Amino acid sequence: MESFTSVSAYTTQSHSGRYSPLPWKDYFDEERDVVIPNSGDKFHLYLAGSEGAVIFCLHGGGYSGVSFALTAGLMKHKVRVVAMDLRGHGDSETSNDVDLSIETLSNDVFNVIDELYGSSTPALVLVGHSMGGAVAVHCAAKKRLHTLTGLIVLDVVEGTALASLAFMQSFLSSRPSSFPSVEKAIEWSVKGGSLRNIDSARVSVASTLKYNEQKQCYTWLTPLEKTETHWQGWYKGLSDLFLSSPVPKILILAGTERLDRALTIGQMQGKFQMVVLRNTGHAIQEDVPDELAKIVLNFIERNCITASGVKIPAVLRAAQLRPQE
Repeated sequence: MESFTSVSAYTTQSHSGRYSPLPWKDYFDEERDVVIPNSGDKFHLYLAGSEGAVIFCLHGGGYSGVSFALTAGLMKHKVRVVAMDLRGHGDSETSNDVDLSIETLSNDVFNVIDELYGSSTPALVLVGHSMGGAVAVHCAAKKRLHTLTGLIVLDVVEGTALASLAFMQSFLSSRPSSFPSVEKAIEWSVKGGSLRNIDSARVSVASTLKYNEQKQCYTWLTPLEKTETHWQGWYKGLSDLFLSSPVPKILILAGTERLDRALTIGQMQGKFQMVVLRNTGHAIQEDVPDELAKIVLNFIERNCITASGVKIPAVLRAAQLRPQE
C-alpha cells in the first residue's frame, strides 16, 4: 500500500528560492478544525481578523482554503475571513472524500457554520470560486443561512462551466502526475498551470499536494478525476439559482466571460453587479488578491454590512433623532 504524509511536514524549514513555499500564517491568523457531530467528519478552517462581518470563502475544485490567503491578509483589518477546506480537499477529513455532490458540499457548509457559531451567527457574506461558487449559490438559494447578507461568485457561469466539463478529464490527465519537490509543483503551477501570481502560489500550492513516501514524490491531493459523476450537478441551473438568491450579489469574471440569457436579462434588470477583471486567470482570488479585496470591502461598505447585519443609514439617523424617553 502506498504511504502518504501531509505536505506540511516537509515545508516547515526556511526557504529563499523563487518557487519555495511560504507559510499561510503570514496572512491568516489561525487554523481550526470543526468536527461535525454524529458523523466524525472534520473540516479544516483558516481564520483572519477579529471584527466585522464574516467573509466565508469557498475554494474551487482542486484548490484549498489557503487559495484565499493573500486576499484574507488584505481584508482582515476590516472584516473577519473564514476559508474552509471543502470535502476531499486540504486538511479536511471525511468518511467519503469523493462525494462532491452539490447537496453534500452545501450541507457541509451549513454544518460547519452551525458548529462554528451556533445560535449567534454573525452577518455572513459567501464568497465562492468556481466549484465553490456553485456551492455558495446553492447555499444562498436554500435560504437556510438567516444572517446571510451577501453573495460574491468568482469566475463561474453556468453555460460556460457546463461546456467546459467535456474537456475536464483531458485537462486533468494532462497535468503532471507527480513532482520531485514542492518547489517544482509551484513552478509548474505558475508556468503551465492555472496560477499567475507567484506569491500566492508559494502559499497555496503545498496545500493541494500529498507526499508519497514509497515513491518519494508529491502528487495531487484531490482525485478530481474520480468525482465526474457530480460535475454536472455543480452547475446545472446555476444562473436561475444565483438570480433568485435574496441578497445583494456580485459576479466577478476573468476576461470577457459570456453571460447566458438569464444572467444577461438579470444584469439589465439590476439584479446583480458584474465586474470583469482583465489581468487575471481563472483563480481570481490568487492572481489579483488586491483587486478582489477592494471589491469585497467596497461591497461591505456600500451595503452597510456589519457584524450584526445590515445597518440602513436612514433608519439609524431616525433613531438618533428620536427623543429619548
